[in-house]
Amino acid sequence: MPTCRRKRVVLTEPSQALLQAAESNPGKEVYYLHQTGEIFETYEAYAARMSFYRLKQFQCEVTGKSGLDYFQALESEQQEAQTMHSRFPEPLKAAVLKAVQWQVVGRLDHLVEAVFERFKDRYFADEKVFVDVQGDKFYAKVLRVCLPKPSSEVAETLPPNEASSSTSPVQTPPVETASDVQIHKIGGDLKIPAKEAQAKDDPLQYIYQVQILEEPHDKSHEKGKAVQKDKGQWSGRLVDVRCNTMSRDRLAFSKSILRRFIRDCVDRDAAVASPWTVKEAIAKHYGVDSIMPEETRRGVENIKKGEIDKRKKIWEDKEGPPTKKQKKLTAAQEERVKTLATAAEKREREVREKVERQQKVKEEAERLAAERKKKKPIRYPTEDLDVRISDKEKKAGIKVKKPIPSRVHLPFGEDQDTFESFLMAWNFLVVYGQPLHISPITMDDFEHALRHSVIEPACPLLCEIHATLIYNLRTVPFNRHSAVLSLLRVKDTLEEEHKILGITIDQLAAAMADVGNNWERVPLRTQDARAGWEDALVGCLKDHATLDNFPRLREVLTRLLFAPEPNVESSPCSSSSRVSTPVSYSLMSSPGERYHALPPPDRIAILAFLCNLSVSSKAIHAHMEGCEESLTALRKEKIEINRLKKQYAEEMNTLVGDGGAKKEPTPVGTEEDVATHDSSDLSDAPSEEGSETTSANGGRQKTTPRQKDLRQRAHAQAHAKQREIARAKVAAEKQAQAEHRRLDEEVNKLERRLESIEREFRKLLGAIRAKPLGKDRFHNRVWWFDGMGSMSLLGSGGVVQYGTGRIFLQGPTGMELELMSRREENDVDARRQDEEGEGLLAPGEWAVYTEPEEVDELVAWFNPKGVRELALKNAFTKWWNHIAPGMRKRLSDLNVSAKLPEARRSTRVKTTVGHDISRESYMMWTNRRAVNSS
Repeated sequence: MPTCRRKRVVLTEPSQALLQAAESNPGKEVYYLHQTGEIFETYEAYAARMSFYRLKQFQCEVTGKSGLDYFQALESEQQEAQTMHSRFPEPLKAAVLKAVQWQVVGRLDHLVEAVFERFKDRYFADEKVFVDVQGDKFYAKVLRVCLPKPSSEVAETLPPNEASSSTSPVQTPPVETASDVQIHKIGGDLKIPAKEAQAKDDPLQYIYQVQILEEPHDKSHEKGKAVQKDKGQWSGRLVDVRCNTMSRDRLAFSKSILRRFIRDCVDRDAAVASPWTVKEAIAKHYGVDSIMPEETRRGVENIKKGEIDKRKKIWEDKEGPPTKKQKKLTAAQEERVKTLATAAEKREREVREKVERQQKVKEEAERLAAERKKKKPIRYPTEDLDVRISDKEKKAGIKVKKPIPSRVHLPFGEDQDTFESFLMAWNFLVVYGQPLHISPITMDDFEHALRHSVIEPACPLLCEIHATLIYNLRTVPFNRHSAVLSLLRVKDTLEEEHKILGITIDQLAAAMADVGNNWERVPLRTQDARAGWEDALVGCLKDHATLDNFPRLREVLTRLLFAPEPNVESSPCSSSSRVSTPVSYSLMSSPGERYHALPPPDRIAILAFLCNLSVSSKAIHAHMEGCEESLTALRKEKIEINRLKKQYAEEMNTLVGDGGAKKEPTPVGTEEDVATHDSSDLSDAPSEEGSETTSANGGRQKTTPRQKDLRQRAHAQAHAKQREIARAKVAAEKQAQAEHRRLDEEVNKLERRLESIEREFRKLLGAIRAKPLGKDRFHNRVWWFDGMGSMSLLGSGGVVQYGTGRIFLQGPTGMELELMSRREENDVDARRQDEEGEGLLAPGEWAVYTEPEEVDELVAWFNPKGVRELALKNAFTKWWNHIAPGMRKRLSDLNVSAKLPEARRSTRVKTTVGHDISRESYMMWTNRRAVNSS
């Protein structure tokens, strides 16, 4: 039962007056809530109850999920209960319910613990268990439970830790079984203490006769065939075992699932010491006694009385000794009591009014605060739909209208489903080109190859992609003739002689019988131009496809194995869609002669089916795991490069700072002062000697040659010292500049490596999951598929490469449209009409931009004040140096190979005079990654 604020929701019972009115007037109209069975007399009561049920405040009692309405919580409980009942062992249910009936246990956890300990080693007939035989675990079924034998007999016949096996039923002595005495009667009785039950009814003494079921296929590649053969010999045998070699599946029996089972099947009253009781319907179904035995009733009453007395004693101890009985009041005392009561009521009323006034003031303050909060300026970036273009921005020239994307230039764009399958198949072949051994393919070449409809010359691109996919599917498990079996099953539901394209299922099955057999052994060699790939394709479809996973299987096989009359067959290349007028196929043919006549949508459907199957192949899985490891290594390398880049930047800043300090201007006269100071220091000794001489000579001031020589030598030494300091300073500056240049070069190398890592990261990430560049304000997804998987953005020598050379747009999902419609403003539709105009896309609809100028306008339309468009604009800025050149390169290639429309279309007969189809770009494609052994 769903809970609300941790309390079970009690259903509303009809009032007594309503029941009486219904008896007196059976035709009285009432309001009935069919989900709960409740009946209401007035619409107001019905609406109030329904509003209560719709509140998101209910909780599923089983799973604990919250934030649900009543009906969601009820549905969750029913689903969980159904799952739990299907998993819980059916033979164990009755025993568990009989054990918990009338048990007085305070907490459900304690009851679950007691039941689990009693039944974890006790098994019942028809249970599915795991049995340990000679060190291997087998899935088995309990056929019979034999009650304990005398200890001496048991010791002689079966050691406790061994199991005996035979291919025929084991001959056991006549013992009591479940038909004579209820098994585990003492051990499953919770009224008996656990130790006593263990002693009287030891689970180790029971003998279980089990049958080993079919051993499931061991998918481990580490075990040999001999081990699997050894295990297979036990299948179907009967084995006698004990509980110490048996175990249950944890998904079927554990404390958590046991708790859910008990909680779903039992209930108890809210009174003190109420026993757990099995619900009446469940008790009747499993044969549990619903009438409490008198002895159990007395025990429950005693427990309840003891609990009440205990609580009463605790309350009395808390409140103190009981007060004496009050005497009868006089008239004056009664009058005084009434006066006091009136005064108390008045004070209570005043307090209540005061609280109401305070509440009103508080609500008014909150309202004003909310208004002030609304008037606060918006902090950008914010939700894109909250961003409004002001008149000032419009006058400044901000772009209001989004450029209109083209739906016409989509490959096979007349059918959105066909385009999505085409896009998926192309992306799969490009992303997983390395494990599939396929060279990169541009989307234009892929499209033209699918429109190729002449037998000669053959299209090498079609041969290679089909051959490599067929070769890859040899490692994917399949069922022989699954397509034929699927068609025959459908035949029973159709009318007799039901035909599609003029062919019945029996005719189609007969034609398929001898085509493509042993396709997985056909050598599709490169040097033989993949000869025989068409027959191998039919064989692959025969063993892998069914009408469930390939709905157009019957039509495709009919077109591959039968041909129409020559005079009624028309060219399929006049349109990329299927022929609107039905054509009757009556002539037997072969896939090699008929594949060229398949409409492009059928070819795309075949490739999409093969790609979906190839996802589960070993080569693709191994490649995805390798990409995960490479991504981890690139992330670590990026962290290390950013650390080095930061370190080099700090060193460069340090060098610049030191150079600035050394280049500070020197005050005028400083060098002269230093020189003078040096010279004076060096000439101190001669000056003293000269002064002595002067004084000795009686004041003569004549300079001697020796003093002059000393002074010149001092000046020369000072100048030499200054020159040495200047040379050291210049050398240090040159060294700092050289170090700065070296660090700058290192930073540039790291920047180039970071760009390379980003490209590698995009390639590897595309092999794991395809992510759009981002979303615009209306949740339209913007896709750029170049540079993912085996296709690089730059070729050898830095040559620009492209896969699509286009930017694709995909409309929002239905859920996103619903979320946008729930906004308070409720003007999203009007805004989309104003801002997108003709470019408004339906849910999931695709469109494309083919010109770089259109993409420039799209980026200019993005408003960086919104979180989504800011991220999208940053993504375009990051990859623009690859997006724009790729689009220009594609346009240049198209202009070079531009021809007349008639000449570009292939025809069923001889190609247009003067036009060599083998010179087309898609016909000149070669697979440089082809493996000859395939």
